[in-house]
Amino acid sequence: MAKKTRVLIVDDSASVRQTLTAVLESDPDIEVIGAASDPFMAAKKMQEDVPDVITLDVEMPRMDGITFLRKIMSQHPIPVVMCSSLTEAGSETLLQALEAGAVDVILKPRIGAADHLAEAGQRICQVVKSAAQARVTGIRSSRRAVASAPTAKLTADAVLPPPSGKAMARTTEMVVCVGASTGGTEALREMLEKLPANSPGIVIVQHMPEKFTAAFARRLNTICDVEIKEAQDGDPVLRGHVLIAPGDKHMLLERQGARYYVSVRNGPLVSRHRPSVDVLFRSAARSAGSNAMGVIMTGMGDDGARGMLEMHQAGAFTIAQDEASSIVFGMPKEAIAHGGVDRVVPLDQLAREILAEDRRR
Repeated sequence: MAKKTRVLIVDDSASVRQTLTAVLESDPDIEVIGAASDPFMAAKKMQEDVPDVITLDVEMPRMDGITFLRKIMSQHPIPVVMCSSLTEAGSETLLQALEAGAVDVILKPRIGAADHLAEAGQRICQVVKSAAQARVTGIRSSRRAVASAPTAKLTADAVLPPPSGKAMARTTEMVVCVGASTGGTEALREMLEKLPANSPGIVIVQHMPEKFTAAFARRLNTICDVEIKEAQDGDPVLRGHVLIAPGDKHMLLERQGARYYVSVRNGPLVSRHRPSVDVLFRSAARSAGSNAMGVIMTGMGDDGARGMLEMHQAGAFTIAQDEASSIVFGMPKEAIAHGGVDRVVPLDQLAREILAEDRRR
């Protein structure tokens, strides 16, 4: 019998603690071992029983979440998932949390919104189980989380039809399509910082909540030579520019003549995600064919594996981040297993591969 992922919830709101406990314990692979209203109570509970994962509120009395996170990472590293309300200011703080060592981010479940809670619950449980697998400085988990599938898992067919099967000739500028999840925010920063201002156009799906993507794009734009923004419907894909899919929206690559642009749209969860890497990659296979390059990075699950195979079959050059440099080697591993990956490289070589492929064209 697989060992359950044991979780400690830290949040000053009693209603959030109660709702989050109910959401997490609805998954048979998760056990909530305790809840604390502030970091001091959490520290006391951790002395008695060390959890596999901590969900941590950003703003709390007596000690804020970022300060507590830094103490955890310096004293007893444990995978931490930050829990925040849906605010722009909170998004900026969450970026600091990821830089301080948090594995991922979830939005606080909205109490009483049944439809939202069912969908949000899927993401919350998946993020927590993913965090249990993450490589955190100072510890290495040998357990493998067992993904449960209580709901139907849709493919990219739910958003757009498969490619026609006819590979498109190399006739336009190269477009780089990137997919990432757990650990991806810091991995993307490392990759994008290495790219010069005249790099090929890049479109990215990173699994993260809405509003958070805008703050993430703004932060990256201040430290990278390429121009980075959260994608809006109809944005052109241009050399030297990076578009990041907005949280809770699918992003597709479209083509009009020799010009590429993105379509941002609603739709069902695909591979249990919105935005979905599979949706982006399939759209690239359909619209760009061999003019595209696919990059799949750290993350749990198999989102992107089928889409990358479709890109590969359409003539695109595809690469995956290697296991040693991935926080969670789930998505790259699945893409490799599906047979859609041309090369497997460490994180610090991804930018070099993009530039090398651009020069070959």
